[in-house]
This record gives sequence, structure tokens and C-alpha cells, in this order.
Amino acid sequence: MLTFVILAGFAAIVDVKTTTYVRGQFDNEVTAAANQLHSKLKLSWNTTTLSCKSSSVHLGDYASADGAQIRIFDVGTGGLLCTQYDVVAPNTRVSEVTPAFGMPRHQGTFTELGYRVVAREVGVKPTGEVMLLYGRPLSQVNHTLARVRLFLLLGVLGGTFLALLAGLATAQRAMRPIAELSDAAREIEKTRDPSLLLPHPEADDEIAELARTLEGMLGALDAARNDTEAMLARQREFVADASHELRTPLTSVLANLELLAEELDGEQAETAQAALRSTRRMRRLVGDLLLLARADAERIQPQRATDLATVVTEAAAELGPVSEDHELVIEAEPAVVEGIRDDLHRLALNLIENAVRHTPPGTRITARTTIEDGHATLVVEDDGPGIPPALRDNLFERFVRGGGDGGRGSGLGLAIVRAVAVSHGGSVALERPRTVSGRGTRFVIRIPLARGARTTSGGAVAAPASAQTSTTTGSTIGRRRSRS
Repeated sequence: MLTFVILAGFAAIVDVKTTTYVRGQFDNEVTAAANQLHSKLKLSWNTTTLSCKSSSVHLGDYASADGAQIRIFDVGTGGLLCTQYDVVAPNTRVSEVTPAFGMPRHQGTFTELGYRVVAREVGVKPTGEVMLLYGRPLSQVNHTLARVRLFLLLGVLGGTFLALLAGLATAQRAMRPIAELSDAAREIEKTRDPSLLLPHPEADDEIAELARTLEGMLGALDAARNDTEAMLARQREFVADASHELRTPLTSVLANLELLAEELDGEQAETAQAALRSTRRMRRLVGDLLLLARADAERIQPQRATDLATVVTEAAAELGPVSEDHELVIEAEPAVVEGIRDDLHRLALNLIENAVRHTPPGTRITARTTIEDGHATLVVEDDGPGIPPALRDNLFERFVRGGGDGGRGSGLGLAIVRAVAVSHGGSVALERPRTVSGRGTRFVIRIPLARGARTTSGGAVAAPASAQTSTTTGSTIGRRRSRS
């Protein structure tokens, strides 16, 4: 656009200068021709008629070369006497001759009817004067100027187009190093690897300085990240070791409190029982922290073939005393996975216990194990009030509590569920409930089957016999049913 404005301004100046020059030259030529004709023209009266042919110059020949028009008027009467063609008939009107030049009032140069006209007075023998008009058409000049303007327009457009091409080529060449830096930055963003090298342009210019600065910044960020990861790794190791070391004294304290509660009576026994309950809760919290710390520290423990159905049945049996007000249904089909039995037990226990804690009495809770697409699937579903939408996005984060348990939970239950599922190569998801009312909560755990596990046509696998037994609670409402 800047080039176009500059070229357009230059073309406008050239057009003005060219028009002034060409029209000036044209006026000079017309004036010179008129003066030459005026000096050579010799007219005389023939009785009452002007004899144009008696002149030493033939008007027709003089005018034909440049397409000029010649008129001679009687100064006294203003009547047209003759043209470049011949003497006109007496009383001929000006409008009857083309072009219809009129009698000018005085000598001079003017433009009329598309002609540049010069008027001169000429003496006629023996006495008298006539007015000579010599006009040349402006069409030639206008045509020349039109061609000049066309060439100027083409020059402006062509120059702008060439400048555009040159600008694009120059910009592309200048921006190529920046584009390479952008591609490298996007690759670093995608891979999150700040150790990738940035391209350096050949020229030692501002872009090369920018590349060096960015490379230094990425190196500093990489070093800071490594330091942070090392510090976090040391923290994870410390938490894991501290949690592990805390279990031994807690076990001793718990055993002593159990013995003490059996020996004491009255208020002292109640105090011992309260301390015993707090210690058990502390032991469970330390166990939760130890499990999460092991997952964070990526400590690998030996895994063995474990029947998920047996694990779910044992977890449900452990929760029997607290689930008497709920209808607890266990549908356990054998599903053998490679895993850590205690961690899987904690996973199933947390899911069922959450359902018991956060649903009102009389709620139906179903724990089901099946095999789908080479995965053992554990589904824990209830028809309770469901999970508030505000908690769905960060449901599996640590220390997130819904408040429905009366403040008894630590907020680590579902975080442990996810950590155990991920450590076993599986996943956990909150899905839409399939209850009749459409309300409730549905958690689905998927863990790959153990290697070499053989499935039957119905999708079941061989499992220990303990997973195929049925148990019932002592409650008239709560009941558990296991089937294979």
C-alpha cells in the first residue's frame, strides 16, 4: 500500500507536468500556424464578395494537413464569408457550417467546440478588415494524454504488483528463521522437553540473538525442572519412608490399647475404647498415606494373580456391620488380574464404604465384577442422591470431600482408588448410573486380565472357590449375594 501511494503520487505529478507541457506545445503550434497563415494570407474584395481564392495561400490545402478548421468573418456585419473549403453563399448562417464557430469579439486564443482556436484580424484590399479563425482539434492532444495516463496507470499497478512480490519474497526470507523458531517452540510445547535444540539462523542478527536467549532460558527452565523433580522425589521418598516407619509404633500402640481396654472398667474402659478408635483411624490414615506415597514414588511391589471377585466379597464382608441399613448386593463373577491383593482390597473397600457413607438408609448398593474386552471390570453403583456437579471435575483429587459423611472421611478414598487402578495399568471412571430412577452414582474400574487367563464362552475365568460362595448379613434389610 505504501508503494502504491508513492507510485500514485509520482504518477499524478507526472500527469500534471505532462499535460501542461503537451498542451503548451500544442498551443504554441496552433499559434505559430495561425500566425504563419495570417502573414501569408492576401485577401481582396471582388465587388461585394470576398475572394478567398485570390489569396496566395489555398485555405483547403493549408488546413487539411492537421485537420484544421479556417473561418473568415466580416468584422462589420459579423457574417461568415468563407471557410477552408470555399466561399459560402451570402447570408449563410454559422449554425449551418460544421463546426459552428461564431464570430469572436476580439483577437486571441480560446477553446471552442473541441478545438483550440486562434483569432486574428486581416486587412482586405482595397479597404476593410475581416476576422480570421484558425482552429485545430484537441482530440489528438487528448488521445496522447489518454495514452500517457494509461501508461502511468499500468506503471503504478505493475510497480505495486512487483513491489508486492518483492516484499513477500523478502518477508518470507526474513521470517523463515522466526517460523523455524516457532515450529521448534511448538515441538517443545508438545513434547515438554526443554532440552531440544533451537535452530540458529546463519546471519548473526537480532533473530540469532533471540534464538540464543530462548535457548538459554529453556536450559535454565530445564535445570529448574530437574531440581524441582529431584526435590519432589526426595519428598515422596521421605513420606513413603515416614509412613512405613509410623506403622510399627502404631501397631504396638494399638495392641496395647486393645489389652488395656479389656482390663479396664467403667469410664476408664470408655476412655481406652475412644483412644483405640482414634488409633485405628490413625493407622488407616497412615496406611492411606503410605499407599499414595508408594504410588508417587513409583515403588514397584510384587504382583500376583488375584481374583477380583474374592477381593470384592471380602471387602463387602468387612463392611457388614456398617452396611446393615443398606441393601448391599454383590454379583461377583471370577476375574483374575495381576495385582497387589491388599491394594485391590483397599480399592474395593473405599468404593463400597463411600457408597454406604454418602447414601441414606435403605439405599441399594451393587458391587459387580465382570469381564469385558480383556479387562476385569468392577462396578460399584447405588441409587442414592448422586454426586453434586461441582465435585465431578476434581472428584479423584486428594482431600476432596463432599460433606455427606459428617466430616468423618479424610478425602483420600477416591484418590487411593485412582492410584491403585493406575498402578495396576487400569482406569477409573464416573459413569452415568443405570438405575431405574436414573439417580445415584456409578464407578467403573477396568484392570487388564492376568496373562494366560482363559475365558469361557460366557466371558468368565477360572477363580478360587472362595469367590463363588454366597454370604448374608445378619440384617433384615442388608443382604449380599455372590454368584459365578
